[in-house]
Amino acid sequence: MRVLLQPAFILHRRPYRDTSLLLEAFSHEHGRLGLVARGAASVRSRLKSVLQPFVPLLLSWSGTGDLAALTAAEETGRPAPLPPGQVLAGLYVNELLVRLLPRQDPLPRLFIAYRMLLVELAAADAEPPLRRFEKRLLEALGYGLSLDRDAASGTPIVAEQHYCYVLDRGPLVADSGVSGVPISGRGLLALRDGMLTDPAVLREVKRLTRAALAEQLRGRVLKTRELYRVKREPESE
Repeated sequence: MRVLLQPAFILHRRPYRDTSLLLEAFSHEHGRLGLVARGAASVRSRLKSVLQPFVPLLLSWSGTGDLAALTAAEETGRPAPLPPGQVLAGLYVNELLVRLLPRQDPLPRLFIAYRMLLVELAAADAEPPLRRFEKRLLEALGYGLSLDRDAASGTPIVAEQHYCYVLDRGPLVADSGVSGVPISGRGLLALRDGMLTDPAVLREVKRLTRAALAEQLRGRVLKTRELYRVKREPESE
């Protein structure tokens, strides 16, 4: 199979043999891909500087199976560079996609959401766009969060009510005797609508999306989470 000039982003790259690179890419029409870029790490290769995370690209490749051969790569325009403080947020999302997305499963709506996320990270605080993207990622995986109604009664979520979110059921009124992720009705509705401006609500929403993603990661530890922890420790001293 030969695929010509597909919109894509590089999620991860690592050296392969002497002068090549192994790439994890996310493409608009083909989803997550494994690619080998032969000779791309050599001193004279122009691809070495092109095949970078967060850069909108057009990629061509050939082959079948889990590892195809990259045949061409070109930039589609100048990316909005991520501020130094937001690079780790971008790497966190890339690691999530590598860990959770199946190979060669087209997810064009998630691709568009990822492209928009990079624009938002370049221009604003990372937390609200990260939480919105985590919600969309869970939906793309088939594990979207129920944010509209009480899982037991079916009644609409009440902003002033307190709930426990049970991951395999949904939100339940907090005094119903169940254990789950504590969250207010205001937090559920804010995540549903993507309106994440209140810092207290944002903290609640982060607990929920992280718990839901942890369920999908099945105990696998994200390297970027460890980097976040190391980064915070000197700040708290």
